[in-house]
Amino acid sequence: MTFAANFLENCVSVIKKIDEQAIEKAANLLLKIRNNGGRLFIIGSGGGAGHASHATCDFRKMCNMEAYAPYDNVSELTARVNDDGWDSTLVNWLRVSKFHNQDGLFVFSVGGGSAEKNVSMNLVNAIDFAKQNNAIVIGIVGKEGGYTAKMADAAIVIPNLFPKLVTPITEGLQAVIWHLLVSHPNLQANPAKWEGMGSDLSGVSP
Repeated sequence: MTFAANFLENCVSVIKKIDEQAIEKAANLLLKIRNNGGRLFIIGSGGGAGHASHATCDFRKMCNMEAYAPYDNVSELTARVNDDGWDSTLVNWLRVSKFHNQDGLFVFSVGGGSAEKNVSMNLVNAIDFAKQNNAIVIGIVGKEGGYTAKMADAAIVIPNLFPKLVTPITEGLQAVIWHLLVSHPNLQANPAKWEGMGSDLSGVSP
């Protein structure tokens, strides 16, 4: 079996083990945030930050949700890191945004952070801040023992079936799941471009 075939087969195996009820719970909480006029703040580091930027676009455009990716502003991010340190970057961004109990925090992370191991403390502190403000926390993570999975109101955990592929499978399936969420009939307000054009795409350039 080729590496490609094996990787794809592994992804299928992991997908079959994901808790679909956790996804439905996340969809219901996102609907609650929107119905209450709240905002969605999407966070992550590294690949999670990239996901946050893309997902923010999708939730705004397809779900009519007011959503933000705090790390998209590299000038503010680097100023805060330089002046205050990494761990407080997200909390201070949320404070300036007047984050409140109708808002939601959406976390993309492989490990989900750990206060005990001092890992991803920017995420840990942001989650604590959200909980202190009685806001909803949602996460898609790759570790059920991480801080996000323990603290989130809805934690979608990507099972670790293949230890050597935890990061690539987790980050790949995070994208699948957020696209599931923005396509969910309870959330989607506007179709994506190609779906909105209908089935007759003859003569349309890719």
